Amino acid sequence: MKKVVFVGAGPGDPELITLKGIKAIGEADVLIYAGSLVPRVILEKHAKTPPENWYNSAGMDLEKIIALIEKALSEGKKVVRIHTGDPSIYGAIQEQVAELTKRNIDVEIIPGVSSAFAAAAALKMEYTITEQTQTVIFTRVAGKTPVPENEDLEALASHGSSMVIFLSAAMIEKVQDKLLKHYSPDTPVAVVYRVSWPDQKIVRCTLKDLAEKVKSHGIKKQALIIVSPGIASDVRNSLRYSRLYDRDFKHSERKQ
Repeated sequence: MKKVVFVGAGPGDPELITLKGIKAIGEADVLIYAGSLVPRVILEKHAKTPPENWYNSAGMDLEKIIALIEKALSEGKKVVRIHTGDPSIYGAIQEQVAELTKRNIDVEIIPGVSSAFAAAAALKMEYTITEQTQTVIFTRVAGKTPVPENEDLEALASHGSSMVIFLSAAMIEKVQDKLLKHYSPDTPVAVVYRVSWPDQKIVRCTLKDLAEKVKSHGIKKQALIIVSPGIASDVRNSLRYSRLYDRDFKHSERKQ
């Protein structure tokens, strides 16, 4: 059975890609990559096939992408499709997998580092804080692409958990209004633009100033909006430590 390999290339830093992803890129005869989001340097460092076999999918629709994959596979070539971050989050891979499956083409998916986790690293924070939040919601606001009614940002904000909001910087006022329905105006938030890229930018503020701050920095896309207790500057002072490393906590690997 013919097969195409999907690789999550990470958030931008060319070193934030898995060894398995590097190996797949190095073995490919044809590379199809999301050129607006995947740094070309990843291909330059790891691809063995020449640049004439690299295809930027930014200007392609689904039909063209599938046709290119089909043609390459029919010629006996190994095909790798490179996505940004981890392809399972807003990667639009499900429709590609569906079309490939119709054509009896198998798929392998190599996970990558999501921008959500790169952003947490950049902020030096943890999304799950003991006795404050143990849940992380990944979501977006409705724009050209709708969201299910029960997943509206306002409804999700009612949980008060950590939230990572993708693909919504251009609608920052809408985001702010919906979050303010349930979060205090003084809730600390962070916006991380192009995380792990050389021009990465981090904006920290309170929820009441969110729209103003984002606009003043000219951020309209390629940014994550993060709401979490872990962002607070005083979180270390109020932190309730977990039991994991408590000296009185016994488990199978640490007996006392």
